[in-house]
Amino acid sequence: MDVQRLRVLRELADRGSVTAVATALSFTPSAISQQLKALAEEVGVPLTEPAGRGLRLTDAGHVLVAEAEGVLTALARAEAAVERLRTEPRGLVRVALFPSGARMLLPGLLRRLDAVPGISLVCRDVDMTPADVPALAADFDVVVSHRDETAPPPPTDRWVVVPLLREPLDVALPPGHRLARRRRLRLEELADEEWISVGVGWPVDDVLRSLAVSTGATPRVVQRINDFAVTEELVAAGHGIALLPRYSTDDRGGRRLVCRPLAGVRAGRLVEAVLRTSTAERPAVRTVLDALRAEARTLTEGRTRSPRDR
Repeated sequence: MDVQRLRVLRELADRGSVTAVATALSFTPSAISQQLKALAEEVGVPLTEPAGRGLRLTDAGHVLVAEAEGVLTALARAEAAVERLRTEPRGLVRVALFPSGARMLLPGLLRRLDAVPGISLVCRDVDMTPADVPALAADFDVVVSHRDETAPPPPTDRWVVVPLLREPLDVALPPGHRLARRRRLRLEELADEEWISVGVGWPVDDVLRSLAVSTGATPRVVQRINDFAVTEELVAAGHGIALLPRYSTDDRGGRRLVCRPLAGVRAGRLVEAVLRTSTAERPAVRTVLDALRAEARTLTEGRTRSPRDR
């Protein structure tokens, strides 16, 4: 089987359309369709089928994509073995980070990689849901994502998932709030509060909704803002309360916001680096992953944790 055709099939699995694959690989859609047709003829079974105005993989197509990832990973491993003969890793590494993760990790990551002159890092903040990660991993070498800790992890048959940290989620209140002096808060006693959450389907809203299911207390969401910096301003101004990540929230020592853990429940998000198995073979990418892990350890070491977070 032709390796380039296997790569095209993998891209279709991750990007979802012939047009997107053509754009990514700098081909015409007609050329991509011909590559897919030729691969199906090589294999002897249909690999795609019509789905509306586009194509989707058949069961055989999904099986072959999983095997294609192994072939492409083996090729990347061979290239990496040659690259490791150099004294230092080098090359361009593209990283996508969710915005509050970029706020939390990116300054330290860039500082660490300043000491590795052979690596060029190009970063972008991307507002992402877990469902967006496979397509992002097709465009970026490393995707720093987050998910509700009760949600299933990304599949590891075609992706490498590198745990970075668990970030607790606290209730953020304005300093003059009636509950600001409490050490811990129960979700049910916040039932009458106006909540500021994120868009439906984003991880922090998933946490808030899962807490509501477990406690029976349904939060009253009045605003949905995906930018935590904006949410911080709204909470500080008294326009509502919010569930905010502990390490990446600017509470200014309690002067701007009062952040309190929830009592009796675990609320947190998992921050992970996700990348294709073939991409993970590159020495430059491994260097970036090592720097991400080191920055995450530095961020979490010495943090005071409540018994609920241990």
